[in-house]
Amino acid sequence: MLVTRVDTADSAEPATDSGFRRRLLDAMADAVRERGYRDTTVADVVRLARTSRRTFYEHFVDKQDCFVAMLTERNNDTVQQIYAAVDPTAPWDTQVHQAIEAWIGASRDDTCITLAWIRDTPALGERARQLHRDAAESFITLIQDLTATFGFQAAGLHPPTRQMATILYGGFRELIASTVEDGRDITEIIDVAVETALALIGPRYQG
Repeated sequence: MLVTRVDTADSAEPATDSGFRRRLLDAMADAVRERGYRDTTVADVVRLARTSRRTFYEHFVDKQDCFVAMLTERNNDTVQQIYAAVDPTAPWDTQVHQAIEAWIGASRDDTCITLAWIRDTPALGERARQLHRDAAESFITLIQDLTATFGFQAAGLHPPTRQMATILYGGFRELIASTVEDGRDITEIIDVAVETALALIGPRYQG
């Protein structure tokens, strides 16, 4: 393994404060891909970021804090990718397909980070609980926003209740998790995920 020399003098580092944070978050993701979260150390993150331990602790309390920040950012990026992938003027069933393909595609693009969500966050205690609560809230809002578009209105459909959106999020997340955990290509679940979403939020269940 090639080891990069770390310059411990912060004054020699040209990046801005936001640049340091960006490098450290990217380095945490790289370290998780390389070693897994449990075996990753602050020294690994600092080495990959080519910065100093002092700089690390100026931005994060500890390794766990950096890990949670990285996962939070990845979750937010996934939500934005899904929003961007959906054409609100398309037929409602097409929008469902676009959203699910984008969600599964984002998970497939970086399965190491997806596995870190599955395997490592349960050991993080309260930080993990807050992380999962925030992620659930983002996806529930996403589902309700996406189903409030013209395509759904034109079909006489309304956004699902919060409870139904929670079921959709939780079910799809577990399906993605189990598929990745089994080492299978998660694109194979697109059809069943789309079929389930259409059944749950389609005309059949609208009052």
